Amino acid sequence: MRIPSAPTRRTVVVGGLAAALLTLATPAQADLRPPQAHAGTLVLIGGGLKENNTQVYGEIIKRAGGQGARIGVITAASVPESQDPHADDPALCSNSACNGAYYADLFKRHGAADAQWIPLDIDHVANADSDAVVAQVESMTGFFFGGGDQYRYVTTLLRGDRHKDSKVLAAIRAKLAHGAVVSGSSAGAQIASGPDMVSGGESYEALRSGSAPGYFDDPARLGYIPRGGFGFLRSGLIDTHTGAYGREGRALRLASDSGHDRVYALDENTALVVDRPGTRDEHVTVLGPNGLAVLDLRQARAQESARGWTLRKARYSYLTDGDQYDSRTWKTRVAPGKLAFTPTATTAVPANGDVFYSAANPDGTAYSFRTTARALASTRGQDRATATTFETDPQFTVTFTKARGFAAFTGDGATARTLVALQIDIAAGR
Repeated sequence: MRIPSAPTRRTVVVGGLAAALLTLATPAQADLRPPQAHAGTLVLIGGGLKENNTQVYGEIIKRAGGQGARIGVITAASVPESQDPHADDPALCSNSACNGAYYADLFKRHGAADAQWIPLDIDHVANADSDAVVAQVESMTGFFFGGGDQYRYVTTLLRGDRHKDSKVLAAIRAKLAHGAVVSGSSAGAQIASGPDMVSGGESYEALRSGSAPGYFDDPARLGYIPRGGFGFLRSGLIDTHTGAYGREGRALRLASDSGHDRVYALDENTALVVDRPGTRDEHVTVLGPNGLAVLDLRQARAQESARGWTLRKARYSYLTDGDQYDSRTWKTRVAPGKLAFTPTATTAVPANGDVFYSAANPDGTAYSFRTTARALASTRGQDRATATTFETDPQFTVTFTKARGFAAFTGDGATARTLVALQIDIAAGR
């Protein structure tokens, strides 16, 4: 089969979904379900989960019971077999059933006692209220939601204008509340969102034009679903593929527009492990080769002028493998073994003319924002650096500042890995 992977940079909107969003609530009406606390664990991956990532697969299986783990695989964010021209070709197929079998096999290879596809997709919406499928869910000790388009999960597992749980989603929510693990990658992580779940968009267009509720035919336009996803994680917005697709700009704009003061911006092949989500004891741990950006807008101030949109005094922390974060206190606990980093570079931070890795730039480099942030942390005697967007009408300048409270940490003594509280300002130029 064709390996299910991250969506392409410019995702095409699926026919029929945009029309379904005509019944969306306004932000003031959003998310009428009460917040719920859960005693279980979320393992949310920023997309691009590699087959050989034993650390993340192993964590999911461990949380699901180790050798006795039974993983229910849900791939309703994929197209159904009826829309896959390669449905009959195991080497090329990329539909819900095919992808479900792929992940079920992977979990077994990584040590789960059993893993089964839960037969849900947009061609089988009724299965989400089937007692037989609920019974299958009840027999599982953990769940994995695959990637694709997160709005297909809304269509498949939520009901009505108020997004009432289907029977299957209610069963999964109850399992999470009683200690189960719920995991997901890319769209499968996004769907854990509370109100104002992102539905698409690119950073430059977001900074230039702002956000709007809905799901748009223009995949560069920043859209969001006011009622959100399943609401498993409500202490911040969620974004995925962040560094790989340069989504820091869209995440900051959506948070500012929608009144959120925190974003969990997940990088690829790396997991955000959330223990006891929704409780006073909620805290997160980072697992994997990349990291998690926590965007803090508590002190940020946005303004719209004739020149364009500006944002002042946001904070950017980049947490890496083993770091922990307390969502109630906003405090980072750096992993044991990492030490405070002392910068030694004496050359200026390199120029960066594509800070958000524009899809319009054929020579762009992924993780561009993070690269400038780490370069500044590594440079002695330089407390500020600037980078610009590739697009110029208007061009936005991002200023990185080692303001009070900033700190960097290293695991090898030579490179800055973890960054805490780097100040971020964004301003439009002429």
